[in-house]
Amino acid sequence: MTLPPSENSSITQPPIPTIRAGWIFAALVGGLALGLSLAFLDPALLDPVLVVAQPVGTLWLNALRATIVPLVVSLLFTGIAQTVAAARAGALARRALLFFFAILAGGSAMAGLLIPAILSVFPMPTAAAAALRASVAQIHDKATVPGFGAFLQSLVPTNVLQSAATDQILPVILFTAVFGLAATRLAETQRRSLATFFEAVANAMLVVIGWVLLAAPLGVFCLSLSVAAQSGTSAIGALAHYVVVVTSAGTVIFLMAYAVAVFGARLRLGEFARAVLPAQALALSTQSSLATLPAMLTVCRKLGVRDQTSDLVMPLAVALFRATGPAMNFAVAIYVAHWFGMPITPSMLVAGCVVATLTTLGAVSLPGAISFVTSIGPISIAMGIPVEPLAILVAVEVLPDLMRTLGNVTMDVAVTAAVDRAHSEPAR
Repeated sequence: MTLPPSENSSITQPPIPTIRAGWIFAALVGGLALGLSLAFLDPALLDPVLVVAQPVGTLWLNALRATIVPLVVSLLFTGIAQTVAAARAGALARRALLFFFAILAGGSAMAGLLIPAILSVFPMPTAAAAALRASVAQIHDKATVPGFGAFLQSLVPTNVLQSAATDQILPVILFTAVFGLAATRLAETQRRSLATFFEAVANAMLVVIGWVLLAAPLGVFCLSLSVAAQSGTSAIGALAHYVVVVTSAGTVIFLMAYAVAVFGARLRLGEFARAVLPAQALALSTQSSLATLPAMLTVCRKLGVRDQTSDLVMPLAVALFRATGPAMNFAVAIYVAHWFGMPITPSMLVAGCVVATLTTLGAVSLPGAISFVTSIGPISIAMGIPVEPLAILVAVEVLPDLMRTLGNVTMDVAVTAAVDRAHSEPAR
């Protein structure tokens, strides 16, 4: 069974202004280099430069933050509509969605346990953390995380608009999820009207955030200059530490894909590893799951997956499933909390886990920089963690993004094979 055309694909995106990740990374390197040079060679010039650089960087950061709530709400609504539409396509699609959700939720929970453990054994150097905290503006504006009882009460807001205005993102996301599910029960004309409205809002916000990200080299340059000037060489070591820690979460998902292939699809480890290698090579070169789709379909055929399964499940996986997303996004938020010396409470972990899982639905088809902001921003806000560091971390996302794409592609193939195996077995 095929889905109706209007509900069978991800958001029809307008032309979104984009900028190469290499330019953002180059701006980071340039800002760090200039900041360090001024700090060590000509401290007299430092204050006049920072008077200009800090407001410019903060202005760009505020513009980025302003897009988060409307974009996340519209993308989540659209993602729920797509997921429900896919579930109506038949038992095979529903089985695939169950696999997807289990892996997304499991990955998020894994990150909530693994990353704090890694940071307790392999923490950011104390001096570097202190210097970076001092160099990032507005950390005093971070939200306050309530106790567990107050946290439960806050999940159902009396005024969802007020929650959105005060950055209480988890109640907004849960309300949007319930509203999106309720909308799927409406008559078709009403359902399509709402879907069209939220898709239009999402498209408009994607254009806006694309415009904001066109200025990313300038914003990142100014912010990284300020950070390096005030924290010195600690900034470079801290960013390298961040890349290693966050990539470890994606590495676990990548390795889990082999376990899914062996225990879920009953494939031999060597057979799966050899078959998926060409798709992995293409994934690393393109950093795009969508561009790797034809190669993944070829891999599925080599592994003996039935065409009727791969032709349905694989496009669904590319449209709705990003296996490494919740784990690595949650890892970023936890890392920032560690950076600022914030204790991770159970309510913070619950909030982060829920938001990390749900926001993945809406961000799958987005470009990397946009996805980074729209996925991790809500997690940080829900956990009461400052979002300011994300403006710097997005510049080095080009490195963890390699593991994101590699893990996603490998898991897409493994899950498709596992779904085919489960669907072909007779019911007991």
